[in-house]
Amino acid sequence: MAPAEETGAAAAATAHHEAEHRVEGTENSLAVRIFSSGEDSGARPVLLIHGFASSTELNWVATGWITALNDAGRKVIAVDLPGHGLSPTPDDLDAYTPSRIRAEILQILQDQHVRPLVEGDPTSGVDVLGYSLGSRLAWEFAGTQSQVVHRVVLGGPASNDPLSDFDLEAAREHLSGGSDIADPTTAELVRMAQLVPTNNMFSMLSMIEAIKSEPFDPAEAVPSMPVLLVAGERDELAATLPKLAELARGHQGSEANVKELILPVRTHANAVTSRAYKQTAVEFING
Repeated sequence: MAPAEETGAAAAATAHHEAEHRVEGTENSLAVRIFSSGEDSGARPVLLIHGFASSTELNWVATGWITALNDAGRKVIAVDLPGHGLSPTPDDLDAYTPSRIRAEILQILQDQHVRPLVEGDPTSGVDVLGYSLGSRLAWEFAGTQSQVVHRVVLGGPASNDPLSDFDLEAAREHLSGGSDIADPTTAELVRMAQLVPTNNMFSMLSMIEAIKSEPFDPAEAVPSMPVLLVAGERDELAATLPKLAELARGHQGSEANVKELILPVRTHANAVTSRAYKQTAVEFING
């Protein structure tokens, strides 16, 4: 069953079912939500990928991103990662791997009739926005799917993966009623995941385990299209943003195609709510 489109103010308030799509014959693990202004502006759609322990609702709807993009005449294709938001909680660890998620996103775009980029055709391709873990996925997706990605905006990005050092054993012991978690980053990620009542902790840990099995190496798939990197001034998780910018500039051979925006005072948790972030991102993808 294809997803109904959500429009206008009702879009932000109405949940709907996931689209049916299959990758290599297996069931989908990503729920899809489509948001539209209700009028065809003739502009390419925007793909949104949220962060770890978040969702389309928390990352993009509640923070005003859907309204900002729809007001700019953009149709939005938003996905919930496996075990997050409206998505199912697969038992198969492979469903949580970055490579599997990227393959499923590509199938979703095909289901939504997104066409490869054609020079001079503003309806072709897709712009991609990712936040936190979604930025890692967006970087790799853009780097491997240059034929379809027009521009990419990465919020709270890092050249390393904060989840790679997550102490799975300690987290599992703690969630089973054991001792407190010694590693502060692991403890904070578990606390953050538990703040969302709908989060399934089995799925949260499965995603971390799957991500550990496919370490992030940004040099392996560098985006060749224009990139905007955004982070809060106090975002410690995005401290390595300049390394990504340097890598992108070196790969593209152009300073002009790689932009950076640092948001004063903002942290990793609240940068996504910034009005300046939204305005700059919309202007960038419309460029």
